[in-house]
Amino acid sequence: MSRTQLALNVDNLEESIAFYSTLFNTEPAKVKPGYANFAVADPALKLVLIENPGHGGTLNHLGVEVESSETVHSEIARLTQAEMFTEEEIGTTCCFATQDKVWVTGPGGERWEVYTVLADAETFGGEQVATAAACDCGPQ
Repeated sequence: MSRTQLALNVDNLEESIAFYSTLFNTEPAKVKPGYANFAVADPALKLVLIENPGHGGTLNHLGVEVESSETVHSEIARLTQAEMFTEEEIGTTCCFATQDKVWVTGPGGERWEVYTVLADAETFGGEQVATAAACDCGPQ
């Protein structure tokens, strides 16, 4: 199963968790300092909240979560052939998970990742950070 990911910057994580828990009628799948994600079944959505005070309500990045590393590598090949490839990250730690991913940038500068989660991690981006916003999620 693939699902679209929407990563939002939020001013207040607790307030945002309460809002989105009610809106999508589900509790977060993961909550860490400055970070939460929801695995919404209907509609199929991975909603990521990144606490980034002063930037609430803005887009952090978009993505497509896929089931396997093989799918990520197939997308790397397809996007490279289409001259859309920007950066690959294999075995990277991001968003409290070890992932394989590829990044592309849309015509408006919006960042998209195609990724799979390999394992949970205790850090947002490879080292302990005070808040998730302190880590850069992919290319700018």
